[in-house]
Amino acid sequence: MSFLSQIKQLIAQRETPSARLAELVGIARPNLVTTLSGKHDTRGSTLDAIAGALNAQWVLVPNEHLAAVERVLAGRDAGPDREAKSAVDLFVGKNP
Repeated sequence: MSFLSQIKQLIAQRETPSARLAELVGIARPNLVTTLSGKHDTRGSTLDAIAGALNAQWVLVPNEHLAAVERVLAGRDAGPDREAKSAVDLFVGKNP
C-alpha cells in the first residue's frame, strides 16, 4: 500500500474532516487536498505535520518484514502461541 494510501486510510479511520486536518497541519485546505492527491512532491515537514495531526508517525519497514507488519496492522496476525512449549522446555524435555 502506498504511503499516501496509508495516510488517506488513517484519515478515514480517524474520521477527520479535511478542513480540520488542514487546520491542525497549518496549511490551507486546497493545499492539503493537492498534497493528498500526490500530484506534486511534498516536503517531509508537511508529511510530518500530517502524521502528527493524525497522532501517527512514519515507519520504514524492510521489505523482508513488510508482509508481517501489514498483517499486524490489519489485525490479522495471531501473535505468539502462549500454549506452545518454549525452546528450553523442548530441549530439557519439560512439559509446560
